[in-house]
Amino acid sequence: MAGSTGYILAAIIVYLVVTVGIGVYFSRRGSGEDTDSFYLGGRSLHPVVTAMSAEASDMSSYLLMGLPGLAYLAGVAEVTWTVVGLAAGTYLNFLFVARRLRVYSARLGAATVPDFFAKRYEDERHILSLLAALVILIFFVPYTASGFKAVGTLFNSLFGWDYHVSMVVGAAVIIGYTVLGGFLAVSTTDLIQSVVMSIALVIVVVFGISQAGGVGAVVENAKALPGYLNVFQGYQAGTNSAGSFGFISIVSTLAWGLGYFGMPHILLRFMAIRDPKEVRVSRRIASVWALVSMAVAVLIGIIGYSVSVNGKIPMLADSASSETIIIQLSDLMGRNGVLLAIVAGVIMAGILAATMSTADSQLLAAASSMSEDILHTFLGIRLKQKTSMLVARVTVFAIAGIAIVLAWNPESSVFRVVSFAWAGFGAAFGPLMLLSLFWKRTNLPGALAGLISGTGMVFIWKYLVRPMGGAWDIYELLPAFLVSLAAILIVSLATQKPSASMTAVFEEVKNEE
Repeated sequence: MAGSTGYILAAIIVYLVVTVGIGVYFSRRGSGEDTDSFYLGGRSLHPVVTAMSAEASDMSSYLLMGLPGLAYLAGVAEVTWTVVGLAAGTYLNFLFVARRLRVYSARLGAATVPDFFAKRYEDERHILSLLAALVILIFFVPYTASGFKAVGTLFNSLFGWDYHVSMVVGAAVIIGYTVLGGFLAVSTTDLIQSVVMSIALVIVVVFGISQAGGVGAVVENAKALPGYLNVFQGYQAGTNSAGSFGFISIVSTLAWGLGYFGMPHILLRFMAIRDPKEVRVSRRIASVWALVSMAVAVLIGIIGYSVSVNGKIPMLADSASSETIIIQLSDLMGRNGVLLAIVAGVIMAGILAATMSTADSQLLAAASSMSEDILHTFLGIRLKQKTSMLVARVTVFAIAGIAIVLAWNPESSVFRVVSFAWAGFGAAFGPLMLLSLFWKRTNLPGALAGLISGTGMVFIWKYLVRPMGGAWDIYELLPAFLVSLAAILIVSLATQKPSASMTAVFEEVKNEE
């Protein structure tokens, strides 16, 4: 192995050892010994950890692979409106949902998102919690698969290792610290990972500009491609011409922001913050970090194209290869001395951070859905504490195993896989969460109607309507979100009013907040 590659690998190994060590530390502290601490950390999350953990678990591998890859290949149109939508969604989610969900979930004693819905609507038969848990299991599988795929791509592109072996090893590390330490281990590693991701983004931008020949060269190369820097056009690589990114496309892409209201792994952070009054601090930190990090990620894609034009790295002609742009830049960096090789290793750790911080949160949420919401709540199986923890950990292994199978194809696109799972959660849970917190007239039949219709419409629009193209080519999250919202409103108004006790709790939470 070349010396520079060895330094890169050493930096990555150190990082992986630290993350597993965190899991061991929290398991010894007892944070993985009972379900309350395993899933929510005893509702003791510091506001800074809340903010950065939420954003690190949100900014999955699409931050360092998907967004730069799309910008490299197609210019700024789609990625710009995606960033705007996601930044707005981050801010609004912290502004409207975080504090009230923390208060409401604590008042009801809910430890998971399905548990919150069930207790909010006094679902004695637990049908709502079962359906919500199934939605989590269904959509977290492809979401987690996209993360594992990113790990395999990283080591395959950088070291030439077998893609499948690399993916399995990376998955094993993520599973390791998740099952050991639970929520506090995941949240603490997420904080560390957000810092590593930030460092990686800044370093790549500076190095990339130097390799491209300066800022002027980056701008000129981007301008040479028709529509590349136009947010209303974009670039069509297949025809070497400007595209068209009109009103429908913009609205469709902005709809990414709606997904935040329904992301279980982010909502769990809100439920776990130690003091509802500290949400304001978390909101400011999270909003600034999200906007800056995504903007820099897009910039990396644009810079990376110029580095290719300058002949320093190969031209990347399709979505699968363009998503390796940050890996290509890091590999180039590693060939420029020991110090830069170590720095390149930190950047590679940043990619792992982006992937791991999302995958661990998803596995934890899926585990809680199986052990708490399906076995305990719905089926009424009373498990001892140790047995419940065993079920949770087995679920982590099972979900990870299925995700590995789905990620077996190295040619799949991280960005596209994440977009579908994001739509699924946003449409299934987003409208229901908002109305659960802010409309006291919502009832159980309405909640069920919204959950079922939103989930179903994601599949219908994705596979039956959107392929028709033209005006129907809208991101499935938007129509599915609207259908779910309408279903909740219509069915709730057409059926019996919520019980007096349900309304009383709603008013108590409203006044407490």
